[in-house]
Amino acid sequence: MKILVLTNLFPTPWDPRRGTFNRQQFERLGERHEVDVLTAVDFREKMAGARGQVHVPHVNRDHFTFYHPPGIGRFLNALCYAACVMWQRGRALRLARYDVILASWAFPDAAAAAWIAHLLGVPYVVKVHGSDLNVQAASPLRRPQIRHALRSAGAVLAVSKALAAKAVELGARPDQVETVYNGVDGKLFRRGDRRAARERLGLPLDAPVVLYAGNLKVTKGCMDLIEAFPLLAKQRPDARLYFVGDGPDSATLENRAASLCCAPAVHFMGSAPHASLPDWFRAADVLCLPSHNEGVPNVVLEAMACGTPVVATAVGGIPEVVPAYAGTLVPAHHPELLAPALAEMLGRHVDPEAIAAHATSFRWEDNIDRLERMLGRVAAGAPAHVSMNA
Repeated sequence: MKILVLTNLFPTPWDPRRGTFNRQQFERLGERHEVDVLTAVDFREKMAGARGQVHVPHVNRDHFTFYHPPGIGRFLNALCYAACVMWQRGRALRLARYDVILASWAFPDAAAAAWIAHLLGVPYVVKVHGSDLNVQAASPLRRPQIRHALRSAGAVLAVSKALAAKAVELGARPDQVETVYNGVDGKLFRRGDRRAARERLGLPLDAPVVLYAGNLKVTKGCMDLIEAFPLLAKQRPDARLYFVGDGPDSATLENRAASLCCAPAVHFMGSAPHASLPDWFRAADVLCLPSHNEGVPNVVLEAMACGTPVVATAVGGIPEVVPAYAGTLVPAHHPELLAPALAEMLGRHVDPEAIAAHATSFRWEDNIDRLERMLGRVAAGAPAHVSMNA
């Protein structure tokens, strides 16, 4: 098949580490089919200048500059997205004669893809991730656009059962929605020696280590983790907290850690290449992801693949993939519950081998097989016959 991917979640020179889950998926899909990835680059990012180089084998990469109004005008983003695509790349897309379009992210990407697909005369599939439905669809001006995109799609791929149910609630037909969990690169994310990993990273060999890996944003629960850490430190004074990643709220988080007098034990390590994350997972005693909303975050799957237990919030698809022996789940927005959960996990005897074995069930090969079948069925114009149940 000749497949066009439309998304804002893919690495570009302006954001080289964006959408690593999509990079892994589309790279593998490109081993089987001709895949062109057209990525939206916000005009403000473009003006700020490139921040690195990107190499993704097996796919053809391109981007367009996404111009859109700020603030309250964001309900127009899908229209602006479609206009920017057709203005900047429309002729080339018409000549390419694609078999199917895959739109990754509900708004504005999928909402725009509904128009673009109509203009090109090509069927499309929507992939939804989490907050694109859980948050974006809460807007009364965006919700009908998302609903139209889901209803008009040939199929909807959801990364969790909870998200699949949300898509149906928003108007997608149940027989067109399928749950397909993301995969884990088992060659990269696997068990290893904790002491050796700590030595490579320069971490204390004996201190309890809590790790957060991802975007530094309040909506990811980073502030909740900062607020919980002094409570944890009362029980485990030697504990250390490491944030690996960057984001818009990094300065706010550092300031809050200083005001709580826990800054010496809280370390902000900046962003790290995806290939370096296995050592961080192996070095940690526990991964903490106190996010306010999620689909199924790959960071949880990758940590478990390294045998590392998880403390996370019971949101989105996280309860679907974290069994009791692999972690503890707490309600979102509750630092006072997060602290004892972390303390309990640091004191619990866990079986890293069992945790890692569980994570091996999330295979990219299975993911691509199911995505391939979905895209092929839609490209051929076959009727939907999939189920919400994975």
